[in-house]
Amino acid sequence: MERIPIWVFPILIILIFPKASSEEEEVKRALIQFMDKLSPGNARTSSWGWTMDSDPCTDKWMGVSCDKKSKFVRRVVLEMLNLSGVLDAESLCMSKSLIVLSLKDNNITGLIPEEIGSCKSLTHLYLRGNQFSGDLPESLSKLSNLRRLDISNNNFYGELPDLQLISELISFIAENNQLKGQIPDFDFLNIMQFNVSNNNFSGPIPDVKGRFGEDSFLGNPNLCGKPLESSCLPTPSPLPAMKKSKSPSSDKILIYSGYVFIGLIVILFIVFKFIIKKKKPEENSEVEKKRKKEKKKKKNLAVDNSAMPGTTLSSSEFKNGGHRSEYSLTSIESGRAPSLTVLARPILMGLTFEELLRAPAELLGRGKHGSLYKVMVDNGAVLAVKRIKDWGISREEFTKRMHKIDQVKHPNVLQAVAFYCSKQEKLLVYEYQQNGSLFKLLHGSQSGQIFDWGSRLSVAAAIAEAMSFMHEELNEHGIAHGNLKSMNILFNKTMDPCISEYGLMVVENHDQSLVSPVNSFKNDELEGEYSPSQVDIYGFGVILLELLTGKLVQVNGFDLPKWVQSVVREEWTVEVFDKALISEGASEERMVNLLHVALKCTTPSPNERPAMSQVSQMINAIKAEEEKSISFDT
Repeated sequence: MERIPIWVFPILIILIFPKASSEEEEVKRALIQFMDKLSPGNARTSSWGWTMDSDPCTDKWMGVSCDKKSKFVRRVVLEMLNLSGVLDAESLCMSKSLIVLSLKDNNITGLIPEEIGSCKSLTHLYLRGNQFSGDLPESLSKLSNLRRLDISNNNFYGELPDLQLISELISFIAENNQLKGQIPDFDFLNIMQFNVSNNNFSGPIPDVKGRFGEDSFLGNPNLCGKPLESSCLPTPSPLPAMKKSKSPSSDKILIYSGYVFIGLIVILFIVFKFIIKKKKPEENSEVEKKRKKEKKKKKNLAVDNSAMPGTTLSSSEFKNGGHRSEYSLTSIESGRAPSLTVLARPILMGLTFEELLRAPAELLGRGKHGSLYKVMVDNGAVLAVKRIKDWGISREEFTKRMHKIDQVKHPNVLQAVAFYCSKQEKLLVYEYQQNGSLFKLLHGSQSGQIFDWGSRLSVAAAIAEAMSFMHEELNEHGIAHGNLKSMNILFNKTMDPCISEYGLMVVENHDQSLVSPVNSFKNDELEGEYSPSQVDIYGFGVILLELLTGKLVQVNGFDLPKWVQSVVREEWTVEVFDKALISEGASEERMVNLLHVALKCTTPSPNERPAMSQVSQMINAIKAEEEKSISFDT
């Protein structure tokens, strides 16, 4: 067989695999066509690039930025260049990797084409300060990755498309146009910038959650409702159709007949109740009196089972009809008198288990495996009692665990003052912290409280230092927090953060399964072998993300860690930060540094996460820089 010359192989490769190069040429040709229509008459100079014999990434076309690794076009930014053509979205969107298009402050005319919906990766679209006109295309609402849209200072008219369907949208600027219709009900909890002033919008303003003032809506004469001063008039009810078949007198007869009919029903109901009551036997026996007395005595322990989940403290939760309670003295095994193990006697001052059960209890919240109650005992102490049911841990192991945790004390870790343990349920008693949780401070009603950058950084440093101390002391015993989250960071009388419920979650060391006595928790990020402390580090990283973004961890399918990672990957890191921190002028450099710590803590691979002691050192270094900066400014 005759051998094939070696020079044939490169030709064969080109013939077999022509697609990659042809696709690149196709995208480049499409981008040049986009520029030709944007700048008619070949107004661009040779220094701009944008020619077929050059490359948009390696030859640095004007206004084009590329991904450093893949060499794909990521951004096209052509601002203040006196461009006067039209937007050819069909050609532009041939570049599937494009995330940013900015054509601000030019003289571009015409419509935004429907083909803009083909730019599926687009996250930022800036068209401010041009001569665009017409209706906005419906395809805009299909840009599911879009985060910022600025169409201000143009001549757009007509109604807005369904932009509220874009779940990632955080900025919508449309001032100084001729848009009309009602303002859609955007997700104003996630919107950071919003302005539709000087348009022709009408009707009531949707609930903006107090995030935007009247400046965002001025110049729309037919708008009403908060935050504008003009209130909306009630919508008039439609007039009923005229019926000629009935005279006014016949209408009155029907009304009076209805009154008579209702009166008869009421009388019959009263007679029926009277007969039933007469038939009921009187309960005047001595045994019945004693039963009523006991029932009244226990009534103080009953709590409202309809309260919101999340907290616990109650002595007894009775089923309907006053039958045997879910938790009572008679439920203790072996019939022995129950005992309360007291760990901090100065607070409880000889409180007995029976006195704890008799004390009035307010249900603060309920989880899958337990409840939390607020209890005021006779000596005036206010306690928080955690009730845990069906936790698969023996009484001996639980008792040993509680004593071991009690031996390790840190000022920023809330210690249990007492506990009770039976076979099926356990009670943990804490001193009640009246200043609420970190979750409430970040996401709840702040009542005028300002949670500034310095305070957030101090909270992060204190939690990190306390967790580092607890890990060092208890790691050899396999005891970690296991359920670290902002709801479990409480504030004491001096507003210092305290970590609560330490050690109430046993972390099982197997794939993807973390079982909590309080909440079932499954984290798909955790794979393979890991230590309990690595779970805490992940939880602490999520708390850092809450402090930096001000956003909820999970709501309506929104996942905070994944959202932050996606924004950082696209190199728009500043967009993750809480608007309140940006407004106060917090140091972007130090916020970014803390964000990097959070990302290290929440990395999917547990073994790549830093130890809590390292995390504490990194945060203390950022805090020291912040304090040095403040002292220098003063």
